[in-house]
Amino acid sequence: MHDDRALVEARLKRVLDERIRPALYPDTVPLEVAAWVAPGEPVPIAEGLSATHTPVAVGDQWGAPWATTWFKVQGQVPAEWAGRTVEAVLDLGFDERMPGFQCEALVYTPDGSPVKAINPRNQWVRVGAPVQGGEEVEWHLEAASNPVILDVHPFLPTQLGDRDTAGDEPQYRLTRMVLAVFDTTVWELIQDLEVLGELMAELPVDSPRRWEVLRAVGRSLDAVNLQDVNGSAEAAREELREVLATPAAASAHRISAVGHAHIDSAWLWPLRETVRKVARTTSNMTALLEDEPDFIFTMSQAQQYAWIKEHRPEVYAKVKKAVAEGRFVPAGGMWVESDTNMPGSEAMARQFVHGKRFFLEEFGVENDEAWLPDTFGFAAGLPQIIKSAGTKWLLTQKISWSQVNSFPHHTFRWEGIDGTRIFTHFPPVDSYNCQMAGSEIAHAARNFKDKGVARHSLAPTGWGDGGGGTTREMIAKARRLRDLDGSPVVEWEKPADFFAKAEAEYPQAPVWVGELYLELHRATLTSQAKTKRGNRRSEQLLREAELWAATAAVAAGHPYPYAELDRIWKTVLLHQFHDILPGSSIAWVHREAEKTYAAVAAELEGIISGALAALAGNGDAELVVNSAPHTRGGVAAGALAAAVAEGTEVRAEERAGGGFVLGNGLLRVEVDERGLIVSAYDVAAERETVAPGGAANLLQIHPDFPNMWDAWDVDSFYRNVVTDLTEADEVALDAVSQDAATVRVTRSFGDSRVVQKLTLTRGERRVDIDTEVDWHETEKFLKAAFPLDVHAERYAAETQFGHLYRPTHTNTSWEAAKFEACAHRFVHLEEPGWGVALVNDSTYGHDVTRTVRDDSDQGTTTTVRLSLLRAPRFPDPETDQGLHQFRYALVPGAAIGDAVREGHRINLPERRITGGGAAAPLVTVDNDAAVVTAVKLADDASGEVIVRLHEAHGGRAKAAVTTGFDLAGAVTTDLLERPTEDGPAIELDGNTVRMALRPFQIVTLRLTRAQGPTAG
Repeated sequence: MHDDRALVEARLKRVLDERIRPALYPDTVPLEVAAWVAPGEPVPIAEGLSATHTPVAVGDQWGAPWATTWFKVQGQVPAEWAGRTVEAVLDLGFDERMPGFQCEALVYTPDGSPVKAINPRNQWVRVGAPVQGGEEVEWHLEAASNPVILDVHPFLPTQLGDRDTAGDEPQYRLTRMVLAVFDTTVWELIQDLEVLGELMAELPVDSPRRWEVLRAVGRSLDAVNLQDVNGSAEAAREELREVLATPAAASAHRISAVGHAHIDSAWLWPLRETVRKVARTTSNMTALLEDEPDFIFTMSQAQQYAWIKEHRPEVYAKVKKAVAEGRFVPAGGMWVESDTNMPGSEAMARQFVHGKRFFLEEFGVENDEAWLPDTFGFAAGLPQIIKSAGTKWLLTQKISWSQVNSFPHHTFRWEGIDGTRIFTHFPPVDSYNCQMAGSEIAHAARNFKDKGVARHSLAPTGWGDGGGGTTREMIAKARRLRDLDGSPVVEWEKPADFFAKAEAEYPQAPVWVGELYLELHRATLTSQAKTKRGNRRSEQLLREAELWAATAAVAAGHPYPYAELDRIWKTVLLHQFHDILPGSSIAWVHREAEKTYAAVAAELEGIISGALAALAGNGDAELVVNSAPHTRGGVAAGALAAAVAEGTEVRAEERAGGGFVLGNGLLRVEVDERGLIVSAYDVAAERETVAPGGAANLLQIHPDFPNMWDAWDVDSFYRNVVTDLTEADEVALDAVSQDAATVRVTRSFGDSRVVQKLTLTRGERRVDIDTEVDWHETEKFLKAAFPLDVHAERYAAETQFGHLYRPTHTNTSWEAAKFEACAHRFVHLEEPGWGVALVNDSTYGHDVTRTVRDDSDQGTTTTVRLSLLRAPRFPDPETDQGLHQFRYALVPGAAIGDAVREGHRINLPERRITGGGAAAPLVTVDNDAAVVTAVKLADDASGEVIVRLHEAHGGRAKAAVTTGFDLAGAVTTDLLERPTEDGPAIELDGNTVRMALRPFQIVTLRLTRAQGPTAG
């Protein structure tokens, strides 16, 4: 037989595109359309429904950026359509190439009941099946003219990302507004031909099955009367029935399809628009669930459920009903799908606390899976947090985006820094917006790296963001792929059902130890520095507010602000979403975030001040408030007391050749005429910190223009060009006293200016560096370099509830790819017996490199660089422009425990207040290795005290927790404060709880007071 394969395949494409698809709606009548533009921000539904509308026509332009237009569409079903299926087709000017990221609308009936959304690939609203004929129809469309930010030519700077700069040029043109007869047979034929055509393209050319399908498709096309597609569609379908009925091979890969719509809680739109996106998508999905009995839909992010509960209760009622029926599945158990690299220990824990508690209280649902398909890599402390929240599985997808190394597993056990292992799946479909296309399904089977020992994978299916979720076409394709020869088997399943099957079939799944590093989007650790500073500051203020509010409640009967803290935590957690905290959202999002963080800080400062005033009482004694988890200045952790001056007085003198020398008996620091630290000598160790010939606190500028994803990415070639900022406008002594000496350094570069204050303090073995940058550069990267005389093959970087080690070398491509990485409060390098820490109060990105010096000693220089600022132009063309504050410190002679302590110190500076007298800590811990991350009252308002701590040095530790109140009982709990058997054995001895901790082990104690609650 002659090879006519290409001919038939080309014929299929043209006939589908030019004859069969256009026949889907054989008869149409126009709808009458009127419009009303809401002034300013979106209005309540009742206002939009009752507004006075002005007639508009198809072809008219509409929609200024970020505006809301209420369309009223009206019409009458022709009497001759009686007995037929009728739909409205409402095309607002969609570009079907971009199923999200553009205009969209929610459709209401005249009484305000939500019907469904319309989206680029979901433009229909069902009138009846069948209709009687003559029906009057009327709908109201709340249409958002969100501008296209990520266009066909992506990453071009645009002012559309903020309503203040976007202008008022109409963004869209009404394209089609009709009532139409829907030909169900033609629609089914389209699905048949699409599935078989896509299947053919994936089968080997020499496969008999491919040719069977090809011949059936050819016969079907022969049966299509091109002048009467509607009349011949059933005959064309008949030619395909046999080939569609051939069952899949017994060995076929199994795919669990999960209806899904990944909705970024903010990104190329502001938070307020996400509220509406969620309402639109959930309206679509609840309607689809009613029509499709096999369909399962899942949605994560408790915040998004809370939004529709507050803003669209009529939509939420439908969601709750579908959840109760087990068809609409809350997934993930987190408040939002957060970044996991940068949130601090408690914040990461609270993502699960607030997320899981919402699902339990609202739906009675306990999640077993963490659901994070789009997050930019995963911190090594996360497995223990997941387990401590009562969760046992994790799903992610983004690792497939890594540029260099292909991750070796799709199903595996992920081991964290403490040894906890979490069963993890990474869908081989390589998408969290699967369309059920044959290419995707075949790719999942081919790509699955655990073939031969496992056969199940998951496919999150549906358009995300503005795409409206799963479509009826995707469900139709899945129905045909449920048991089809040549294809994997596809079945709609809940995430929990998938994970149970996958874990049961793969009990010896391979283990991956340490962080799941994404070899992409590394610059998200630095972009939008004010957002990152706001996050860090909010986390620390929340710690202080809980600590002092709990202490004041127990010791002084001060009211505990349960509701306020709950609300503020949720606000901070929302802003840890993986496009807000990483700095990859539009200008509007970050402008609002800055205001939100300021409001959060003001409210928390008020809570702290009130609690401290209740504790200190009336008086004029000067008291030091220590919120850090370690004693400092003679003041115990969690105490108020008078300060005690310790150590040798600080001296400052001029340096030969220019600059200054500072000393305090512990360190001797030389700042040269350029304002650079050329020596930081550890007196006790008789050891120099700065590498020979090097200069620390050296600011460096790199060009920064990645190949794509400007706010997200920094490409390795940025390091090829560097400018050292060694010219100083001024180097001067700023202040000198017996307690501290400060050198002020001022520099100008480009259009920017930086002022730094380098301070040596009495009794402290560290150099504090306060940096203020007035930043007006474009596409530049600012780093602060510290070349250290340390020979180290690895370094420690703090992460949640501990630290992880990364190599300083680049032996393999895996190590070389980590040229920019995350640390929280400290980076620590060490030779046996001596180390150095670099601590910070608001930065996350850094790099560590090592060289062998070409000098007489040929020693090793290990350089740590903090990433301070960037200036990408997409999606916010003014990223990071303006004034910034940073604080970091060099700590010579530091062991890992010193790094932990100094990291907390710089983030929790002491407070000074006046009052009547000292106040003792609510709890004390006898071992610095056991670090307390939270002291609070229990969330259930029982008055019981919650203490969370972890082993922070990476070794075994015994710890005794002693209360400042009479203790009646103690239990270990999970993160949700429920008793658990998973914690360490504890021994109660009077008011002391004793325990032994594993390396990095998290423990949550619930402490019952002998007396009932006195406040709260």
